[in-house]
Amino acid sequence: MIDDFAKDNLHGRLRRDRQALLWKLDGLSEYDARRPLTATGTNLLGLVKHVATVEARYFGEVFDRPSPEPLPRWQDSDGSDQWATADETRDQIIGFYRRSWEHSDATIDELPLDAPGHVPWWSEPCPNTNLFAILTHVLGETGRHAGHADILREGLDGRAGLRAEHERQIDEEARAAHWARIEQAARSAVPTQG
Repeated sequence: MIDDFAKDNLHGRLRRDRQALLWKLDGLSEYDARRPLTATGTNLLGLVKHVATVEARYFGEVFDRPSPEPLPRWQDSDGSDQWATADETRDQIIGFYRRSWEHSDATIDELPLDAPGHVPWWSEPCPNTNLFAILTHVLGETGRHAGHADILREGLDGRAGLRAEHERQIDEEARAAHWARIEQAARSAVPTQG
């Protein structure tokens, strides 16, 4: 009974975080969805592409249930699984993510939490694992990257939150005052040199 509860709870959280990640693309221009927003080139559409590949590999190859479609190369030295090329459309990448969900969901639904898996690209922890460990790992990866996306989106236009229904109207004056309080606290904490 606890296995069913754990599986349903983790799977529900994964579904929630998937939606949060996709929501970060809503209303953005092609340029803003794709452009590098950090020194390392992190961008919103690239995060979606990367997480789609993560799901496809972990819930596919690890359980000998390979993706029914070709996958992008995995963690190339150029990070090509983390950004959208000029010829990849937003719809293609989102479609790939949704198809990865379907394949992942089938794996999660059909296998018990203790179903054995093997992660050939892991040396530590042990490459032999189970569905519970992979489900928690992918949930962590998805939540981590959804958090990255949240910060990137906030930097673009101030939108923040888990999903659209939680978003509030932005009070720019209150936001500026809040930011100023935090900035002042940071400056006050810096010791003066004597």
